[in-house]
Amino acid sequence: MSETSRFVVSSEWLHAELGSPDLKILDASFYLPAQNRNADAEYAAGHIPGAIRFDHDKVADHSTGLPHMVPTPDVFADAVGLMGISENDRIVVYDGPGIFSAPRGWWLFRIMGARQVFVLDGGIDGWKAEGRRLETDIPSPTPVSFNTDFQVEKVIDFQSMLSIVSDSTRQIADARPGGRFTGTEPEPRAGMRSGHMPGAVSLPSGTFSVNGKLRPLSELRQAIEDAGIDFGQPVVTSCGSGITAAIITLALESLGHEDNALYDGSWTEWGSRQDTPVVTGPSSPNAA
Repeated sequence: MSETSRFVVSSEWLHAELGSPDLKILDASFYLPAQNRNADAEYAAGHIPGAIRFDHDKVADHSTGLPHMVPTPDVFADAVGLMGISENDRIVVYDGPGIFSAPRGWWLFRIMGARQVFVLDGGIDGWKAEGRRLETDIPSPTPVSFNTDFQVEKVIDFQSMLSIVSDSTRQIADARPGGRFTGTEPEPRAGMRSGHMPGAVSLPSGTFSVNGKLRPLSELRQAIEDAGIDFGQPVVTSCGSGITAAIITLALESLGHEDNALYDGSWTEWGSRQDTPVVTGPSSPNAA
């Protein structure tokens, strides 16, 4: 097995491929308020040549009241078709620090039917640190058709999550920071309980990268096994609002684990309700 994920590309590779007609580059940067960064402003100030801005909150289902929920296939196809992206393109998704919000874009394109989707190691922060070229021109792509093949089984909704927690039918991997998982630190969104779903294990998203680059496969496997996850059993990934859960998904898929799904509403949905079970403290010994 290769030591690096087949879903991650280097800045050297991307630089060499710039200008290829089937290559589409997406700036899928997203930041929490505490990060004090503005994704749209940073994109306007300078982005990787040819990159199109992909806003998680715009290409989303706006009917739920929850942030950046998975849109219907038709809504997704219309939005990315206008970006000039088809399901047959090679798609490279990047964010600011490297392995933060780009994996969500990678996951979303894949569950909608794109097959050649990659994450840029190191993000644009790494690209800039290497002194690589930026541009401020906003691309004007020619609209195309994106033909979806939606893998609905990869998306877990609230009712399904209730059943999973109640019946312990799947392992649950939570990407939030440890303090929010145990309940010792507050959630960043007001009025929301901290803690975790019964049976969940803590796998903070920062575990999987170093200096904005995805860790080698052996280290990804070790981290997941150390958390108590059995690779032979299905996994549901979760986080604060469905963004960083995709980092665990990226790690799992990189290791050949395909029986996984992402809880789209994640803790924003679960922790804000009063009818959901929430426990505090570390992962329970029999969680996995």
